[in-house]
Amino acid sequence: MAQLRGKDRAEFVGRMFDRIAGRYDFLNTVMTGGRHYSWRTKSVELLEGEQRGLALDVATGTGDFAFDLLNKSFVTNVVGVDFAAEMLNTGVRKAVGRGLGSRFIPNIGDAHKLPYKDDSFICATVGFGARNFIDLPKAISEMVRVIKPGSRVVVLEIVRPTGFLMSKIFLFYFRRITPYIGGLLAGDKEAYTYLPESVQSFMTASDLAGVMAETGLGEISVNKVALGTVAIISGTKPN
Repeated sequence: MAQLRGKDRAEFVGRMFDRIAGRYDFLNTVMTGGRHYSWRTKSVELLEGEQRGLALDVATGTGDFAFDLLNKSFVTNVVGVDFAAEMLNTGVRKAVGRGLGSRFIPNIGDAHKLPYKDDSFICATVGFGARNFIDLPKAISEMVRVIKPGSRVVVLEIVRPTGFLMSKIFLFYFRRITPYIGGLLAGDKEAYTYLPESVQSFMTASDLAGVMAETGLGEISVNKVALGTVAIISGTKPN
């Protein structure tokens, strides 16, 4: 898995998420101790004060970030784009079950080439999907392109901690514990072996903030949670 690049890696990751779609939410809750709910809440709070309109959630998966956006009065509807059809189908079923079926607009698509016009959305978010992008600067640049001037991009992601002790604990958990739990509860050890590999090859919060700044975003803010292993980073598109 670690040696896969480009299109091959994208296809592998898409198939992997399709396989685990039915158990993804449960495993996400188990592995984060349920803290992913509060992390998304913090992320959405960064968008308070946005103009009213249509929001975009990239790598929407089963839709949880999109549903949190829909709880905000300034969000009329959310377009959720993902390349894994079964994850997206799970999100659609959840939206219907929550009475949000008409406000959640699913779209199978590529984050690196978003099929939307410039300045279309009041904000763009991505939760735990940035490290799966084949070309991170390109994907973030696409999010910047499609939001309105003065609007924000918010990225919620697992990042490499910088402290020595926390780094050791972090690596032990993702290398040893995560694949075991994934194999036991999801029946797919391979998928949950990919997770630690993707995390180890990703970047620090500071590095990620730097990438976002290089795409033209300003007013970059970085909020670390979970002892520095998860970051919520936002930036504003210039007027």
